[in-house]
Amino acid sequence: MSELTKTTLPPGMPQLRVMPMPADANVHGDVFGGWIMAQVDIAGAIPAARRANGRVATIAVNSFLFKHPVFVGDLLSFYAEVTRVGNTSLTVAVEVYAERNRLQADTVKVTEATLTYVATGDDRKPRQIPPLEAIASMSAR
Repeated sequence: MSELTKTTLPPGMPQLRVMPMPADANVHGDVFGGWIMAQVDIAGAIPAARRANGRVATIAVNSFLFKHPVFVGDLLSFYAEVTRVGNTSLTVAVEVYAERNRLQADTVKVTEATLTYVATGDDRKPRQIPPLEAIASMSAR
């Protein structure tokens, strides 16, 4: 691996950390892209649900880029942040980093994605996203 592709984990806590297992990969140990996509969706839904103060559903995968392969045994860290809030929808950017060769602590950014979620009510129909002030006052109680 060239020095140009090595990096460090971003500051802050990841939304999700997981290690792919042999069942998540092909016979050569390369993790399935669909498995990574599912984990990205989970990681992105966490800040989306927090900001929406409730249930959200994925309505679009706006972009998804696999920058490097992921292998069984990599420790994956998923960083996600809400980048846009609309009336009923939110856009979330997700970055995925793999820590490999634990003795040498190589870290590589392996995936970037942007997803859109819609806030839904108990009836699973779109609902208004509350303003930040309303969420803060609910949390203070």
